[in-house]
Parts: sequence; structure tokens; C-alpha cells
Amino acid sequence: MLNVDLHCHSTVSDGVLAPAAVAKYAHKAGVNAWALTDHDEVGGVPAARAAAADLGMHFVSGVEISITWANHTVHIVGLQIDADNPGLVQGLAATRSGRDARGREMAEQLARAGIPGAYEGALKFVDNPDLMSRTHFARYLVESGVCANIPEVFRKYLVEGKPGYVPHRWASLTQAVGWIRGAGGIPVIAHPGRYKLGMVGQGALFDEFKQLGGTAIEVVTGSHTPDQYHLYAEEARRYGFLASRGTDFHAPGESRVDFAALPPLPSSVKPVWHDWF
Repeated sequence: MLNVDLHCHSTVSDGVLAPAAVAKYAHKAGVNAWALTDHDEVGGVPAARAAAADLGMHFVSGVEISITWANHTVHIVGLQIDADNPGLVQGLAATRSGRDARGREMAEQLARAGIPGAYEGALKFVDNPDLMSRTHFARYLVESGVCANIPEVFRKYLVEGKPGYVPHRWASLTQAVGWIRGAGGIPVIAHPGRYKLGMVGQGALFDEFKQLGGTAIEVVTGSHTPDQYHLYAEEARRYGFLASRGTDFHAPGESRVDFAALPPLPSSVKPVWHDWF
């Protein structure tokens, strides 16, 4: 039985391992079918594909696109994409623009809260300057002793209503699904349990996503609790979505669930990869 992980990040976005190192780490933990899904960037796909081939792993080209939907930030994963598709590449470049200005504004807010030097501190953790994110600031706040760990950072800072939170207008759901489908890919709603939409809002998101051609949601993910695995398996069946699975890996010891500990999909759902390998 394949151990499939279709949601991972590298230093090309906000992970701490290079694409090839993520492949090796996942393989050592027993993963044998794997996707790299960096935020708004496909630059790591060639190295990830080569590393997976060397290790004998099945590889899936992927990306995670940030969108703004009903004033909420939502993430849409694209799987089995053509990473060289011009429409996708241009759309991702447009989505990345503005991150530096946002990072500087986040640092200004943190400075006013008594935490100076956050921009320079976060920059130490950034491999791709176009993709400075809240995670890079969070790592700096842990390194500098402001917080003990990443979860504490996101309880006290960088989220709505707390110092360091700066919203960003991302792509639209229509654009993200269109870019993924235009690149021959499968659109997937990432970790739906993370969004504070309520039942009505979530239903509206799922309905619109399906109408646009979205076909899958993440059911088992490092961002979900065990109870949510079963909840979103039920939602996948109800909407006719395929089910995806992935750790949302960023760094060893940083994610809630590492590769070796992520449970399989419930048997009641149809995997998004059912006819891929």
C-alpha cells in the first residue's frame, strides 16, 4: 500500500529543507509517493522531481496558491500541474508581488509592540526573498526568545487582532482554480478545517469551488485533528470530492504530525491519486 504525501514545503517557500532534502526526509519516514507544494512558487519542482527519481519515489508536481475568499485567506493546492505552464507561472508571479512590502509593515507593527529588528531577523530564514511569510517572522520570534515555539507565536502575534498581522489581497478562487486547471492540474482545497468560515461559509466555499471545477479537498493533513479527519471525509462524500492527504511539512519537529505519524485516509473516501500510480 502506497504511503502518499501530497502537501510539503521547502526552502523555495517557507520550509527549512531544500527540495531534495525534503524528498530524502520523507523517503526515510516511509513515504513513497510525494508532492512538493511550495507557496505560490514552482521553482523547486525540478530538483524535487530529480531527487524523487533517485530515491525511487513517485513524484507529483504541485503548488499551494494563496487566495482571498470572502475576506479570508484560503489555500488551494494544485497537483499534477505542468510547472512550466505560462499562465500558471505568470499568475504565481503576480501573487508573490507585494510580500516584501507586507513584511516591512509586519515588522513595523512588531517594533511598536516592543520587538525591534523583526524584518532583518525574519530575512535570515528566507531562502527566496519573493516569499517572505509569517512563518519566517515566527521563526525569528522563537529564535530571539520572544516565544517558546511556533504555536505560541501564532497565539500572540501575526494573526488577526494581534501585533504583526497585515492582511494581503491574494489571487481569487476563480484565478487559482483556472491557473491549476489550465496547467493540466487537479485543484484541492488545503486543510479546510483551518478556516474560520462557519458551516454556512464553508458550504459556500465548497459550492463555488465545485462549480469552478475544483475536484478534491484535503481530508488527512497535519493541520487537522483526528476528529476532523472523519468530518472532512464525510464532507468529501457529501460534495463528491476526491480526498487528499499530506503533512503540510515545513520542518522536522515543527509540524503537528510528521511523515511517519500521519494516518491513512479513511476507507470511505476515494483518494485523489486513485488512478495516478
